[in-house]
Amino acid sequence: MSYLISNIPHFKCWVRKEFTVNHQRYHGEFLHAIAIAVNTIPDRSLSFQVVFTGCEAEDDEANIHGGAMWARMPIQALVADIPVAEWALPMEDHLAQPWDCEARDHSVIVMDRVSSSPWICKIDNEFYQGKYLFTVDYTNNSIADCPAQHKQSHVIYITEDCEWKGNIVALPNNRVRATSPALWVTGEGPPDFAPSQHLHSAEGHESYLDPLTTFNNLYSEGFEDEEK
Repeated sequence: MSYLISNIPHFKCWVRKEFTVNHQRYHGEFLHAIAIAVNTIPDRSLSFQVVFTGCEAEDDEANIHGGAMWARMPIQALVADIPVAEWALPMEDHLAQPWDCEARDHSVIVMDRVSSSPWICKIDNEFYQGKYLFTVDYTNNSIADCPAQHKQSHVIYITEDCEWKGNIVALPNNRVRATSPALWVTGEGPPDFAPSQHLHSAEGHESYLDPLTTFNNLYSEGFEDEEK
């Protein structure tokens, strides 16, 4: 379990240059970088530790950015380093990540079984194909640990040929659908789900008032009698 910052499966990306100068200039320009860690701060979007590579510099230009680092670069600043016809347009905050981070305590995991095939992402009431990178899950917070309110952040970049191709997004389960043609048929239409309002725990059951039930294990006489 990590607090505030975690290593991630690093990925190459482009950073919208205006994010490096307080949005005062350089709109529409980009710096090349590698995202190497993720930050989770409640009520904010995911942010990333990036190290700049300087490879955007032309042969006759000085490389002034290579090796420089930036902490807590917002997800909205990042564009995946994939072939695109045109640079991706910026996304509004609520589209790039519909739900803010729920806690500083979190884990990062790559869900291997669903990492290879495309994902379907619902953004602004439209569907787009994407490539899954990793998942951030949260805990130790009243919202994060509430069954009805808990949200994961699946970090994905958009691969669909559209104005947002390459943008990095962080979406919860109810905004994505994983595909795997060899294992299941991808569904169509909204799943018939409703958030759970229940917590499940063994030790709250009334049977735990009875020591004979609680300690009825392999070494108890009651278990041996039953076996005979």
